Amino acid sequence: MSDDTDAKTRAAERAERSERMAREGAQAMAEHLAAVKAVDERTVKLRALRLAKEAEEAAAKAAEPPAAPKRSRKKVAS
Repeated sequence: MSDDTDAKTRAAERAERSERMAREGAQAMAEHLAAVKAVDERTVKLRALRLAKEAEEAAAKAAEPPAAPKRSRKKVAS
């Protein structure tokens, strides 16, 4: 009878451990997915900021008058 009680106790402990591991695994996966989502959102935001800055710089450069071409002096052979 003692063996039967011990077997039931071990089975209950295994089932309890299995349930705990499943809960912890689900929680870890949820945390991981939340972190991935946060990184993706930051990436989108930073990309939009970079593209806006590049567009602003391109517009500023286009508004500048073109630079006069540099004239090179030819050396006179002596």
